Amino acid sequence: MKVGEKITVGVLTPHTAAGADVEFPELAPGLVRVETSRVRPVVGVARVEALRAQAEVLDDAASILSPAADVLGIASTSLGYAVGYAAETALVERLRARWDVPVCSTSLSAVAALRLRQVRSVSLVHPPWFGQSLNDLGAEYFRSQGFEVVEARLADLPDDPDKIEPAMVVEYVAQHLSPRADAVFLGGNGFRAARAVHALETRTRRLVLEANQVLLWSVLRSAGAPTALAAFGTLLAVDNRTTNAR
Repeated sequence: MKVGEKITVGVLTPHTAAGADVEFPELAPGLVRVETSRVRPVVGVARVEALRAQAEVLDDAASILSPAADVLGIASTSLGYAVGYAAETALVERLRARWDVPVCSTSLSAVAALRLRQVRSVSLVHPPWFGQSLNDLGAEYFRSQGFEVVEARLADLPDDPDKIEPAMVVEYVAQHLSPRADAVFLGGNGFRAARAVHALETRTRRLVLEANQVLLWSVLRSAGAPTALAAFGTLLAVDNRTTNAR
């Protein structure tokens, strides 16, 4: 990638709420251009089943973005939880083969980042709108990959993402974090808690990952772009272009 060149990220999401499309430009101003394609919601079925059904039609959503996108990013923590690690990996590989561009997904990116940092135990913090079923599936997702999930919490925060301030996230997580956790994952791309990451790391002395932050990290690595971005945690503070990424 040439200096000064922007990456066009095609964001695929089954959610109507803002997420990566808002936080990517904030995290990497002048470095990324975001185009978003939202999958139509599936009605008449339970939420987890709806997410699984939406995963099957991401190809159609990607067709709207290709060939303009340099990288495709699946901005849905909950979709990864709903389908599981193996199916999410297969989905990424299928999209990559069809559209011939790097493809990253949120939950896979979180696993890759935790492994790179040699984390063994993790605390999961999800927004209240996830509900207990997705919260439990999140714990199962990371345990399936060998991590000790010391806790998985639905944060006691407003049920509206637009009403959640970074300071609220910092206070809640800092007060409830288990001392056994090596790292924290703030799951949910609509959570938009990237601006809480630096303060949380400073206060807790733990690695903190946030859904859009870790997806952007994976996107930049896959595009060969620098990941040394200030103010959004240690994950983005180091240029990881010399390491391999999913």
